[in-house]
Amino acid sequence: MNHQYIIRETGKVTDEKLYGDKIINYIYSDIRENVPFIFKHIVSSRTTKLLGFINYDIPLSKKSIKRILSDLEINLDECCDDISHFKSARDIFERKIRYWECRPIEDRGDAVVSPADAKMIVGSLNSSSLFFVKGKFFDLKEMIGVEKWVESFLEGDYAIFRLTPDKYHYNHFPVDGVIRDFYIVDGDYHSCNPTAVVNVITPYSKNRRTVTVIDTDVDGGTGIGLVIMVEVVAMMIGDILQSYSEVGYESPQPMKLGMRVKKGQPKSLYRPGSSTDILFFQKNRVRFCYDILMHCNRLDVKSRFTEGFKKPLVEVDLKVRSTIAYAI
Repeated sequence: MNHQYIIRETGKVTDEKLYGDKIINYIYSDIRENVPFIFKHIVSSRTTKLLGFINYDIPLSKKSIKRILSDLEINLDECCDDISHFKSARDIFERKIRYWECRPIEDRGDAVVSPADAKMIVGSLNSSSLFFVKGKFFDLKEMIGVEKWVESFLEGDYAIFRLTPDKYHYNHFPVDGVIRDFYIVDGDYHSCNPTAVVNVITPYSKNRRTVTVIDTDVDGGTGIGLVIMVEVVAMMIGDILQSYSEVGYESPQPMKLGMRVKKGQPKSLYRPGSSTDILFFQKNRVRFCYDILMHCNRLDVKSRFTEGFKKPLVEVDLKVRSTIAYAI
C-alpha cells in the first residue's frame, strides 16, 4: 500500500516516495522469514558501512549532483554552500543550512521544538492515553539501556521523528537545559522504512543509538523536568557525530556531563542515510500542539503504521526548530 503523511504547514495529505521500498519489503519479508542468517548480516554494522560507501562516497559528476538535488527537491537557497561544494551524495546528505534564517524558532521559554526536519508521530507510555501503543516501536527499558532512568519516564509521553534521505540531517536540541547523562547503546542497523518498523518487533530499541538526558528544571531551562533524546541509527547510517554549536556551526563540541545547551542549536549529525530521533518526556510535563495531535489521529490518511498497528498513527511532516509542545 501507499504511505501517506500530512504536511504541517499546509495540512496537505501527501504520498511519500519511499526510497528502495521494494528492496526493503523483500528484505523484511522473504529474507527475514526464510533466510534469517542472511538477514542478520544485512542489518549488521559491516553491511551498513559498505552500503553507505557505495551509495554516498563515490565521486559524482556535476550532472549526477544536479539530478540528485532535483530528485530530492533540495532547496539550494537554504544551504550554506553553493552547488560547487557538492562532490558526492555524502556532501549533499551532510549539508548545512542557514537555520537561523530559514528555520525560525518561537521566542517562548516554555516551548519544545522539533529536533529535526522529519515526519513526527506522537505517542504515550500511559495505557489510558489515546496515543498509547504497547510494545510496537520500542521497549522503554531496552531503549534507554540503563535502569536508572526508566522509572522517571513511566507513563510519560514521547515523540518519534523519522528522517528520510532527502532531509537535512543535523539534529538540534529541543529544549534548554543541562546534560545529566550521555552514552551509547550498541545494536543493529535496521531500516526505518515504515514497512520494516511494522514487521520487526520494537526495532528502535534494537538499533545502535545514543542517549542524552537533559535536565530542563534549571535556571534558564525550559522547565519540563527531565527529557531524554535518543538518536537511532538505521541502514546505511554509519555514525552519529556529536557536534554541539552555540552559534551557527562554529566550534562544534562533543557531549559532556554538566554542559549547558541551548534550544534550537545543532547537536549532532547523522552520517548518512535514513534515521530516527525519539524524545521522551516525564508524565504530565508537556502538552503537544493541538494540530499535531489532530493530524496524528486522522482516519482518512493511508498510513502503513495505521494499517500495521491497527490504530490511527499518521505522521506529520515538520521543520526543525518548529514548536511541537509547551510546558504544562
